[in-house]
Amino acid sequence: MAELVYKKIIADLKKKIFAGKFPSMRLPDERSLSEYYSVSRSSIKRALTRMASDGVIFKKRGSGTFINPLYLKNESVFNYGESSNMGVSDNFEMNGKSPQIKVLNFEVIRPTEEIQHDLFLKPDDFVYKIDRLRLFDEQPFMIETGYIPIKILPSLSLKKIEGSIFSYVEQAFGQTVSKSFLSIFAEPSTKYDQDLLHLKPNEPVGVMEGIFFLNNGTPFEFSRMRLHYKYMKYNTFVTISD
Repeated sequence: MAELVYKKIIADLKKKIFAGKFPSMRLPDERSLSEYYSVSRSSIKRALTRMASDGVIFKKRGSGTFINPLYLKNESVFNYGESSNMGVSDNFEMNGKSPQIKVLNFEVIRPTEEIQHDLFLKPDDFVYKIDRLRLFDEQPFMIETGYIPIKILPSLSLKKIEGSIFSYVEQAFGQTVSKSFLSIFAEPSTKYDQDLLHLKPNEPVGVMEGIFFLNNGTPFEFSRMRLHYKYMKYNTFVTISD
């Protein structure tokens, strides 16, 4: 429950930030936020710590907590930070809005040798192949193809993949997808990309592909995400030690 509370606070604060509710670029203090959201100071502190690690805000000693103007200027739709759940549904957003999902394909297949190798599968193991289109207000921005071993999620259904699969795993089995290894690059778009993402033949596509792991170390999914190049922006926040 505490996990959901702090995430809801983050989502609401981001929504207010992009709506211009803090024209001074300064957030209320922790006590005021605690009273406003009717939650403990620890929940507020956790939310602000996460936002600071993502580069959304910064704390100035003796002065308060301020909104990072560069974050507003260079907002990325891809916001992976220190989180217990690394699902795309939880980490892709634009102006505080989460993407809609359109399921393109859902089937059971025998994995290729590459997928077997990446997910540590045996030749007789089967996987779900899930193709989904992500949209913001009917505007498509990403094609996502995922491969999940059936032995990990034997009861996965069409209804479940219309939402966050990783959140379903967390709620149903108490497991979180907490680590990933991703490669990020660009390449020429295919006819398939062009049709679904409304790209011109000479326009490129951004690609993110890699493996997601459960918190017990089990490889959970191999995913390939193909993004419209306009959304291919990834911000990170680096702490430089003395």
